[in-house]
Parts: sequence; C-alpha cells; structure tokens
Amino acid sequence: MNHTIVTLKKGEGRTIKSGGLWIYDNEIATITGSFKNGDIVLVHDFDGYPMGRGFINQNSKIRIRMMTRKADQEINEEFLRMRVKNAWEYRKNTVDTSSCRLIFGEADFLPGLVVDKYETVLVVQCLALGMEQMKETIVSLLKEVLAEDGIEIRGVYERSDAKERKKEGMPIVKDFIGPEFDTNVEIVENGVKYLVDVKDGQKTGFFLDQKYNRLAIQRICKDKRVLDCFTHMGTFALNAGIAGAKEVTGLDISEYAVQQATENAIRNGLQDVVKFRAADVFDELPKLEAAGEQYDVVILDPPAFTKAKNTIKNAMKGYREINIRGMKLVKDGGYLATCSCSHYMDYENFTRVIHQAAASAHKRLRQVEFRTQAADHPILWSADESYYLKFYIFQVVDEK
Repeated sequence: MNHTIVTLKKGEGRTIKSGGLWIYDNEIATITGSFKNGDIVLVHDFDGYPMGRGFINQNSKIRIRMMTRKADQEINEEFLRMRVKNAWEYRKNTVDTSSCRLIFGEADFLPGLVVDKYETVLVVQCLALGMEQMKETIVSLLKEVLAEDGIEIRGVYERSDAKERKKEGMPIVKDFIGPEFDTNVEIVENGVKYLVDVKDGQKTGFFLDQKYNRLAIQRICKDKRVLDCFTHMGTFALNAGIAGAKEVTGLDISEYAVQQATENAIRNGLQDVVKFRAADVFDELPKLEAAGEQYDVVILDPPAFTKAKNTIKNAMKGYREINIRGMKLVKDGGYLATCSCSHYMDYENFTRVIHQAAASAHKRLRQVEFRTQAADHPILWSADESYYLKFYIFQVVDEK
C-alpha cells in the first residue's frame, strides 16, 4: 500500500465532503512521500483527519479522483470486483440490460471509466490515468460477472479517443482489447433495430442515455406528421415510425449519419414512412417555416452546444434559436420534444431559454413531462458532472 499522504488546505475539499469524487490542484496544501502519476494516495483533511483514498495525477487540474472513503481499504482486485458487481446488480434492477451503460465513471465510483454493453460486445472509454492501470482488470472482472448470469461477451473494443485524455497526459487509443471481431453490432431498443458501429460511430457507437426518452415520444406520434432534427442514427424518427406515425422526416448535417439512419429505416421496414436527408438544421428550419410546413410533432435533439463554462452565452443563443424555429413549425395543439445534453447548460438555464423562445414565438407551452438520462447513466448527487441530459415534452398552443 502506497503511504503517500496528500493534505488539503483548510476550508478546501468541499466537493468530496459533500459526496463528490474530485480534488483540484488548488485545494492541496502538501504531499508527503514518493509517488508516480496514477498511484493511489491517502487524502487527509487539513487537521490530519483521513478522508479516503484516490489516484493522483499531476498532469491534470483534477489532481485526485477518489476511489473509496475508507482510509484503510486496499484498491485491489477484490475491491474492483465489488464495484463491478454493484454496478451490474444496479442495472439489472433498473433498466433493460440487453444494451446499456454498465459503468458510468464517477456515478459508479470508478472515476474516469465508461463501459457500454451492446448485446454481447463491450465498448470501453478510459479518461483518467489511474483508471488506465486498472482498465484491463475491470474488463476481465466484468466478463466474469456477466458470465455468472449466462452472458458471454464476444468482444471488447476501446474507444479512448476523447480529447480529455490529453489533459491527463495520455495518448488517444482506439483498438481491440483482446481478439478482433466484427465491430458492427445489431441491437434492439424499444422494439427498434439498429446497426451500431462501435469502432467508428459517435462516442462509444450509440447514445444509450436517451433510451426511455425515445420511448416516451412513441405515445404522441401515432398517425402524426413528425420532424426529427439532429437525427443522427434516426433514433427518435424510428421510434416515431414504429409507433405508427404517418410521415416522419429526419434531418442531420452528416451524410454518413443520414446513410446509417436510412439503413436503419430499411432494417425496420419503415423506409416508406421514415425518410432522412442531409441538411443543416439552423438553415433548414427557416426554409420549412417560409414554405408553410407544419408538423404534429417536432423533436429537437441537438449535440452539446457548450462543453465549457465560458461558452454558455453563445450556447443559449443556439438553443433559443432552434426552439423558436421548432415551435413555429408545430401545429396548434401539437407537440415539441426538446433537450440539451450539455452538463454546463444546467436545468435552470435550459428552462429559461425555452421560456424565452416561447415568448418570442408567441406560443404557450403545456408541459407533458420533464425527463433526464436513463437510469443506467445514474446521477450521483454531489457529482454535478454526472447530470447532463434535460428533456422536455410540451404541447404547443397558439396564443389566441
């Protein structure tokens, strides 16, 4: 056991004292003992009170990520098995596990690690140096724990290709962990079939966090004319189609996304109802409005417009504009589904923007429901970064 002790400044450590897992570089008073980046260290409060153990990295502003609150707990294979087993048991109790997020970093007390399961394939993303050293052990433990429930994993692919790794002093990695396998995986979610490309798809191949939000829009799409903006792989559009929509249009700026979405429509026998085309949503919505188009349901699922605090103002303009445009395209009494997947665009800011958009579009909104990310992406209270997805469904009523 490494006996390096990190002592916090007086008055610091508020995040971990309230249940979070991060200690920043400017919160530390002293470090005693020798260590190398990625090692587990013991954290003391300013008065010597032991606060737990975590791994240190002097390349990162997030200097320490906590692994346990118990100062005498060994971070070994037995400990990691306990964390992995707890994560899997939680998913079995809360979500459809055929395809789901198995490990969600800090919210599963395995900071910096994400593991998604697509049927019998695992996709791993590691964003922290300390976790990098445990990654392969955790993968083999996951395989063992899943095998206990009769699930044999046929392949593991690593998608550690996010820029955050550079902040940790680590190279970008995109490769197989273990034997090579076919990286196109068919999954079924809410009755819709998709082909997921875990090697070259966005993030880890698919956005599992919207699973139950996609299901929620099925109720309002039967016999309706639907517009799905920023459709990506056609997920909301196909949920509308399978729910019995009479006509669905999906828009995305990426030709590759449109091609994938079209193939997914064919896979579900929905190609006559659900159509996709490549277009910049910001350019296209004013054109549709000018042409007098009206829809029963408009869905806005944009990428994160902000990934930093200093770009929130510009992001708010972007969210305001698409929501104004989207609302104007909804028939009186129709529905708007709108969301933000940016952690920095918090609930208050996002809600304020929608209020402003409704006033500008001269529309009244009746809230049908407010939702967030699926339960396999749990929100750990006190770890703010784990809460990022905000999703509203409104009925849009003309002011008259």
